[in-house]
Amino acid sequence: MVSIETIRRTNARATREMEALLRREGIAPDPHLEESIGAYDDDGALIATGSLFGRTLRCLAVDGAHRGEGLMALIVGELLTRLAARGVTHAFVYTKPQAAGQLRQLGFYEIARVEGRLAFLENRRGAFDGYLSALAREKKPGRCAAVVMNANPFTLGHRYLLETAARENDWVHCFVVSEDASLVPFDVRMALVQEGAADLPNVLVHPSGDYIISAATFPSYFLKGDEDTAAVHAALDAAVFARIAHALDVTARYVGEEPYSRTTAIYNDALCAGLPREGVEVRVVPRRQGPQGKPVSASEVRQRLKDEGPDAICGLVPESTRRYFASPAAEPVLARIRAAAHVRNE
Repeated sequence: MVSIETIRRTNARATREMEALLRREGIAPDPHLEESIGAYDDDGALIATGSLFGRTLRCLAVDGAHRGEGLMALIVGELLTRLAARGVTHAFVYTKPQAAGQLRQLGFYEIARVEGRLAFLENRRGAFDGYLSALAREKKPGRCAAVVMNANPFTLGHRYLLETAARENDWVHCFVVSEDASLVPFDVRMALVQEGAADLPNVLVHPSGDYIISAATFPSYFLKGDEDTAAVHAALDAAVFARIAHALDVTARYVGEEPYSRTTAIYNDALCAGLPREGVEVRVVPRRQGPQGKPVSASEVRQRLKDEGPDAICGLVPESTRRYFASPAAEPVLARIRAAAHVRNE
């Protein structure tokens, strides 16, 4: 008789057993897990495991001696039930490419993969195709480019990137990262980009949704981890974006040169390696220089807001961004920034 139990991080023995099982099955333990479960046999031995982070299923493993016993279906079913209890019905899963077929049999549909490293699937049939179809309705004639930005918050550096892309292309699709994992909330970031780019008539601003730099496609963007993991996640996000680019007839992706954030630099490298093979040029644009001759960065803006307040960000942000942070509406966001232990990218 198999029993399903929660594996709590406070239970050192159970955690060690889970990590040992993952390693035996060639899976690196993930430090970013919200909830883990295990399947135990009558003798109390851990024979299968799986975990959750956000809406993603992670670290799925079945002991080699127990394959073919339906344990993966048991683990996946229990994890989906726990997600449903949170109100989450659209789930994603990472798995080794050789295990993707088994997940497809359990009702998952592959979106993209990094050959030899990672397959990425979702449990909603046609969801990604529907997303692409909706984007295709925004298709424009002529040369089209894309920019993806977190804009935490929107700076003159972001503005310069959009201006460059808008000058060199007929249309620019600007995707604002929808994941609400930044000090500046998504609704504020979206509004600041829309207002800050309102005078650029060929720039179209979209939310990124679940498929561009989200906790599903690129968790390393939001969670500090090793560089190898970040590189694989970045390659996955690039593979997903290639399909998005094709839906919009985008032929160039513009990114800002990244002197500060190692994770973003790894991401840019993954784009430069992967997108040209899909017919999408990657244009790395040098950063706009600020008043002291240093590259303008959102990190510096957040640091100045934390240490000195809104008056200190003049010259680094558009007037619309400065005006927002000087308004009473920004006080909750400023409080979050002031309370944060670290506000700079690493």
